Amino acid sequence: MPKRKKSKKEEKIDDSWLLPYADMLTLLLALFIVLFAMSEVDARKFERLAYVFKSEFMSGSGVIDDGETIIPEETPADLVEDLETGKDKDATEEGENKETDLDSTEKSAQEYEKLLAMQTEIEAYISLNSLTDILGTQLTSEGLLITIRTDITFDSGSAKVKETGREIAKEIANLLVTEPLHEIVVNGHADDRPMHNQEFASNWELSSMRAIQFLYLLLDYSDLDPKWFSARGYGEFQPTVPNTSEENRAINRRVEVLILPNHDIDGEVKE
Repeated sequence: MPKRKKSKKEEKIDDSWLLPYADMLTLLLALFIVLFAMSEVDARKFERLAYVFKSEFMSGSGVIDDGETIIPEETPADLVEDLETGKDKDATEEGENKETDLDSTEKSAQEYEKLLAMQTEIEAYISLNSLTDILGTQLTSEGLLITIRTDITFDSGSAKVKETGREIAKEIANLLVTEPLHEIVVNGHADDRPMHNQEFASNWELSSMRAIQFLYLLLDYSDLDPKWFSARGYGEFQPTVPNTSEENRAINRRVEVLILPNHDIDGEVKE
């Protein structure tokens, strides 16, 4: 008995499922693109996204119909406006960032004025107590620096504060009580003579110990909490004057007291 030939209609494969499958892939692709574009979790963006995709899945329509975005009728008016204009809270965040920058600039200016007023008071104190030849001040981007202008602190190769240096430490301690409190850094320095003995292996160690010894005196002569203090040693690498004579080397054997600002003032100081 001859085999029955299949008709062309029977051989034709039904591919109508491809259309909804393609729509689904398009929707998923759009979803991942939108999620990738959202740099952070944003409840407002998520709400808009939920409205759009709810509409698409419930209505069976594509995300874009004849070049126009489909927005469900029940979408709140403010969300409709945002979706149509592409607006979101990015503009608000940008405004907030600008306000933060303004606040930071204002705080810098206020902190600079506070340190400037403090410098004026210290200079008046120095003048009133006839300490002009010994102490001086300088307002830098780091803060308010109190410098010792003469050799009254250390002998060569020694970290022991001399008696005249102790008296100056007492005077400086009176100047460090501020409202609000500031962090205090004591900087130690040495002359350029090579240092290598049983007590100190280098000028780094010598200058660091000078800063620490002077710091102890400041704490002894004030009621300030030690947590506000720290010390740094610069060796012979930041001299006040060239190390070309015994007098100059004596001046470079020193410490400096730096009152740190409570807010960055780098942009305010013209050095």
